[in-house]
Amino acid sequence: MPRRAALVAAGAAAATAALAGCAVPAPRRRNPAPDPAPGMPISSARRALVLQVLAHPDDDLYFMNPDTREALDAGIPLVCVYLTAGEADGVNKIPGAPRPAPDRAAYSSARHQGLRQAYATLLGLDRFAPWQRSVLTLHGGHRAEVDVLTHGARRVELVFLNTAMHTGRRRLGLPSLWQDRRLVLRTVVAEGSPLERAGSYTYEGLIDVLVGLLERYRPTLVHTLDPDPDLQFSSEEERRRDSEQRGYSDHADHTAAGCFAWAALIRWAARSTGRGEPVPGFAVASFRGYYNRHWPKNLPPAVLERKAAHLVPYGGAPDWECGNPSGCGDYNVGGDRPLTNRKGWVRSTHQRYPGPRPVVATGPDGRLTVYGVVGLRAVRWSENAPGSGTLGAPRDLGGGPLAPVLGAAVTADGRQLLFGLRFAALGGHGADNEREIVLLEQSGAGGPFLAWRGLGNPASGRDHGRRVGIPVAVTAADGRVHLFVRNAEKGLSTRVRSADTGRWSAWRDMGGGEVQDGMSAVVDTAGRVHVYAAGHHWVHHWTQDAPDTDVTARTQLTDFPVPSHAPAALPAPDGSVELYYRPAAKAGLVGVRADRAPVPRFDGYGPVAAASSPRGPVLLGRTADGRSQLRTADGTAVRSQGPAALDGVALHLGAPDGEPVVVGFGPDAAPWVWRPRQRAHFGPTAAP
Repeated sequence: MPRRAALVAAGAAAATAALAGCAVPAPRRRNPAPDPAPGMPISSARRALVLQVLAHPDDDLYFMNPDTREALDAGIPLVCVYLTAGEADGVNKIPGAPRPAPDRAAYSSARHQGLRQAYATLLGLDRFAPWQRSVLTLHGGHRAEVDVLTHGARRVELVFLNTAMHTGRRRLGLPSLWQDRRLVLRTVVAEGSPLERAGSYTYEGLIDVLVGLLERYRPTLVHTLDPDPDLQFSSEEERRRDSEQRGYSDHADHTAAGCFAWAALIRWAARSTGRGEPVPGFAVASFRGYYNRHWPKNLPPAVLERKAAHLVPYGGAPDWECGNPSGCGDYNVGGDRPLTNRKGWVRSTHQRYPGPRPVVATGPDGRLTVYGVVGLRAVRWSENAPGSGTLGAPRDLGGGPLAPVLGAAVTADGRQLLFGLRFAALGGHGADNEREIVLLEQSGAGGPFLAWRGLGNPASGRDHGRRVGIPVAVTAADGRVHLFVRNAEKGLSTRVRSADTGRWSAWRDMGGGEVQDGMSAVVDTAGRVHVYAAGHHWVHHWTQDAPDTDVTARTQLTDFPVPSHAPAALPAPDGSVELYYRPAAKAGLVGVRADRAPVPRFDGYGPVAAASSPRGPVLLGRTADGRSQLRTADGTAVRSQGPAALDGVALHLGAPDGEPVVVGFGPDAAPWVWRPRQRAHFGPTAAP
């Protein structure tokens, strides 16, 4: 059972009391109390700012782009916080040259210079543009180097905390700091840094420094690394060659940085509400790391080329005249090596929590209701007037701390169900570290919500339980609600809610092969439930023999291209299911249709959403430069105005006029509504 006061471990008694006083206990397996109490005010500041918490210099360039670049292109200020100095073994090797003597301070300095070069080019400036470099005093007297560069209204700040980098068993780093409460981890001063002297961090000190930075910058969007990477059983030789931690598909520093970031976010929200302040209004995006090597690549050539190009100034070259005596970049990854590297990290950008961020419904009066996660809590917005596209103030529904994406279903009698992945406990040095699927259910159609309810986890152990994916749910024709999650073995598990009693079955493993998170669930015209997910080589499919039977593993679509993401699924009139997805490393669209009709051209990148209409399928996706695009029988509309779109834009066809509505979240953590018929021009229908 999760302990009642263990959202985050707190060292001092005062900090523990503050956390316990403002955070309601984790949902219990039986007879849960309301958790946490809803009704908190939500901060609604609209000054967008993105803050990234990284382990190493270059994590953002490899794993968070093109999302970071799209935010900068939209003019949004960016703050990057690097937890380690990135000094590794101190060897900045020039290809083809003799191996130099190790110099950790110089190598750290060269990597920092590479970052300055990369972000200068991302701002549209010369790569050697001068930065303002200074020392910032942080919480507890800690100090950090801060480098600032502006270009008009655009601004980038690089914050270097410089803890020692983890390089194996003999050298302690972030993973040890996360595990050991007593550890004091020294910092590394980069050559030429204005810091001049080293410091040290404890577990509590690092979290408090991160909370202080969150309070200083008050970001509306936080990028983190993956706190719970996949299990990955590789040979010792392969693991060492690929710099992965034993048993998991990522670098140990990445995982510790993700955990520290989430712990700081939870503490920030708890301290703010504990002081009587509103819940901070921020969204979160967590990115996979070395996971990218193990799955089909998902960036098409045009997007990949632009992403890789921004790593060129980071890698630099020894003959550049950058003004930094310690080096002009990370020569180990200079030139075209990000593209030729067998690991292929740059060739994908994967969200740890994929899926539509908004849950969209239409009320009896025609007004939209939007649900999402802000400040780690479930929040609801209502449209001011039917069809206006203007949403009212956010209403807090509690439930936190939640992952960024909710699952949803509507019962046969019209009650809204919301499902979340909850950080039931998150703490280092041996404290509880648990995840749980939770449910928020309306008492009746259009009525108030009941208390949050815990639905547990398909894994029995804590370590396996941390690997659980985002919940996806669908209501079958017989009234039963089927809930699906990706489990630690990378297959699917399910629970089913009875249509008569509302009781849930136990968790059941559905079998099948390994798949990525972000499956699609749909009910065909015969009443059978289907689930589709993207595997290593093909689309995997689960379904029922008859509507009242279990969903079990069925087929693999071996005659179609390798998918880069879960396919969008639509029930067809003939009883079949149509699928739409982008194949690995391609911009085009694949259609799996029983009638073998031509698939419309719909180039772009990332997942595709689809909905049925009398005139054919409606498709939603992203263009190569990240803009939302909608395709109907009339052609393709591109959303060119309004805030930039975060990942996970939702498509809704439930409006009274039957026209498609697109809802997404911007970097200001606020939802937006786009009705292309009213506010955009449809271009001509593209040729098949």
